[in-house]
Parts: sequence; C-alpha cells; structure tokens
Amino acid sequence: MRIIGGRWKRSLLPVLEAEGLRPTPDRVRETLFNWLGQDLTGLACLDLFAGSGALGFEAASRGAATVTLVEANPRVAKQLRDNQYKLDASQIRVVQADAFAAAAQMPADSFDVVFLDPPFAEDWIGPALEHAARLTRPGGVVYVESDKALVGADAPVPASLEVVRQARAGAVHFHLLQRREGHGAD
Repeated sequence: MRIIGGRWKRSLLPVLEAEGLRPTPDRVRETLFNWLGQDLTGLACLDLFAGSGALGFEAASRGAATVTLVEANPRVAKQLRDNQYKLDASQIRVVQADAFAAAAQMPADSFDVVFLDPPFAEDWIGPALEHAARLTRPGGVVYVESDKALVGADAPVPASLEVVRQARAGAVHFHLLQRREGHGAD
C-alpha cells in the first residue's frame, strides 16, 4: 500500500494477505481526500474496520491529531502496529478488538471523521452506521465503502446522517455522510 499524500507521501507499507482484506484503491482514496480537504490538521479520526490501515495512515499523514485503528484480526493488528512503528506515527493508536464491541465502549461525539469499510461479505453497514452516528461530532463526517449505493428508502442511513457525496469505482460504492447539526446521535 502506498500513502498518496501528506507527510508520508509515497511511503510504501506492507499489507498482509488476510480474508476479506481489500485496501482502498489509490484512486478512491484520492477522491475521498479531495472531498475531505487535503489538510486534516487537528482532527480526530476513527477507522473502525482498519484492515490495511490505508485510510487511517492517510489521515495521519495529512495531519490528523489522533487516529484510532480498530482491527479484530491479531495478525493484521500486529502489521498495523509494525507500520505505525516504521513511520513513527505517535498519533495513531491500534486497538485489536471487534469493531462493534470497541465502538460501543467509545464516548459519543468523539470523532471528526469516521471511516467505515467493513467486509463486503458481511451485512454490517447498518450497525456500523448506527455506531458512527453516535461517535461523530456534530458537523463531522462518515466515510463508507460498500458493495451497493446508500440510496433509497431501504438504505440503512440513520436520520442524524446525510449523504453529501457519493461515487463508484468498479464494484465499490463510496460515500461521504455528514452529521446533521442539531441532531443528537440516533
């Protein structure tokens, strides 16, 4: 995996082969960080299904004050820690735990940006969005990658979140949602 912007631009980080692990492609990350703005200085970010850590490391490279990477697979979590050490990324914290259990323990309104890229084989978007709605500060954003678009009446989007950008790259749909001002977490 290659970091595409910020302090560690062009840094290559190893990624383990693991079931369900698909790093976010460069083109998709480039679009995402164009949407977010290139400078994330001072922001608190959460990558709830970290996997390769591509999104979290990219956020840290672009100045995020804190980045929490949650990964259930112990081997993958170790690789994330190794990459954190390689970059001397003190603002990154790796949590080896089930994403939903970890999210349930985190205080509400803790993050400016939440990244959600759960395994496509699981039907986790709805529950993940419920946690993200609670964890995202008012005005904060949630990024979601999925195998289908989050549109229509059956989309599992909580009322406190609104889809503000969306695109598709091959089989991957990606979305940026914003927490509505004045809405408490659902």
